[in-house]
Amino acid sequence: MKKRLYIHLWTAVILALSGIALIFMGFWVAPTGEISNSVLIAFGELSTFAGALFGIDYTYKVKYKIDQINQKEKEDVK
Repeated sequence: MKKRLYIHLWTAVILALSGIALIFMGFWVAPTGEISNSVLIAFGELSTFAGALFGIDYTYKVKYKIDQINQKEKEDVK
């Protein structure tokens, strides 16, 4: 399960960095200094997907820790 979380995090980081690179490349193509709507939409989609991957990772980590705490409490009661 840890390997899967690392894959999610690395994918999210790569997507975020590629989205930032896409924005900067939008400045260098004609017309210079103007970012087209398609670049902004692509950046938004990359950011949304990367954010979803980060959110999935956070949710599973929290659920896992809560399950561990609940399991310890059950063992302590016995």
